[in-house]
Amino acid sequence: MDAPRRFVVGITGASGAAYALRLLGLLLGGGHEVHLVVTEYGRRLLFDEVGIKELDAASLVPGLASGPAGGAAARRLVIHPNKDVGAVIASGSFLHDGMVVVPCSSTSLGALATGAGSNLLTRAAMVTLKERRPLIVCHRESPLNLIDIENMRTLTLAGAIVCPTNPGFYLNPRSVEDLVDFMVGKVLDLLKVPHDLRTRWEDHAKGG
Repeated sequence: MDAPRRFVVGITGASGAAYALRLLGLLLGGGHEVHLVVTEYGRRLLFDEVGIKELDAASLVPGLASGPAGGAAARRLVIHPNKDVGAVIASGSFLHDGMVVVPCSSTSLGALATGAGSNLLTRAAMVTLKERRPLIVCHRESPLNLIDIENMRTLTLAGAIVCPTNPGFYLNPRSVEDLVDFMVGKVLDLLKVPHDLRTRWEDHAKGG
């Protein structure tokens, strides 16, 4: 198991709740601490796509929270209100190993690119950039307009990694879960978190 680390995860209103929930489950299951912030539209997304009404460990990672180590896993998940711009993750003195915004809507993408700090998610992301920590932005809208493209360019120049949720098909996926795992594995690689997901070309080369 990887040495325990600390990450920030943000969920916005773009479609793709499955990506966020899978990432949360793997990070918490790996013994890591996760600080979660969900926008208002992100809460709507979680309800519309997976029926989640309450932001708690039992709803977000039910299999993990109900297992033998469920109590410990639940304690490693810290959920912050998006309106609480004074929460610890908004401070540069709060040390962590990277932030992932997944899924990221074009609206949140624009807010990040302009340095807006009107809510906790965008403020935490801005702090992540200024402290030179990894910021991974998993944009999930298509097609792109020029505003989206310029916002991606701005964030890339500022040090963020734009990681669109575009799964590969060379591993011959057989389910939606396989496609989700492909992207979540990519994010874990960017965070340098070891995993056993089949996401790499070498898995294809081995005939896996």
